[in-house]
Amino acid sequence: MSETLKGRPQAKTEFEYPETIFVRDIDNKVFQHLVVRVISAIGGVTLSEGNLIDNLLQIANPDGISGVIITQDSKNHSVAVRVELNVAYGISIPDKAEEVQARISEEVTRYTGLHVSEVHVVVKDILLPNEGKEARSGNHPIEEISEGFNDQ
Repeated sequence: MSETLKGRPQAKTEFEYPETIFVRDIDNKVFQHLVVRVISAIGGVTLSEGNLIDNLLQIANPDGISGVIITQDSKNHSVAVRVELNVAYGISIPDKAEEVQARISEEVTRYTGLHVSEVHVVVKDILLPNEGKEARSGNHPIEEISEGFNDQ
C-alpha cells in the first residue's frame, strides 16, 4: 500500500524510524567523589596521599583525587575501584577492608546503577599514635587515633 504525499506515492516503510539508543556516561570523578564520601564516613581509615616520589615529582592522579583509581568497562556496564588507604593502629585490617569494600560497592551501585566488578583495597600505611600526646593525656593509643576520624 502506498499513500500520496504532495501528489507522489510513498511507501509506509519510509516513515519508520530505527530504535532509539540510550547512552549514559558517568565521569570517573563522580565515582571518586562517591568513594571519598564512603571513606570519610568510615572510622579508622583515611585515603593515602601518595608516596614521597609521587609528591616530589608532582605526579598526581589525572582526575585529581589521590588514592582512588576507577576503571570503567562499558561493554559489561561495570566499574572496578582501587582504593589506597591508611588504617589506624589497633584496627583489624581484614575487617576494615571488608567493611570498606562492602560500603563502596553498595554506594556506587545505588547511585549509578552499575555493577561493581571489583573493589581492591590497598593498605599503604598504619597510622601510629603520637607518643608525646599519649604520655600527657593518659588515653589509650587506639582512642588517640580514633579521635581524628569520623566514627559511625
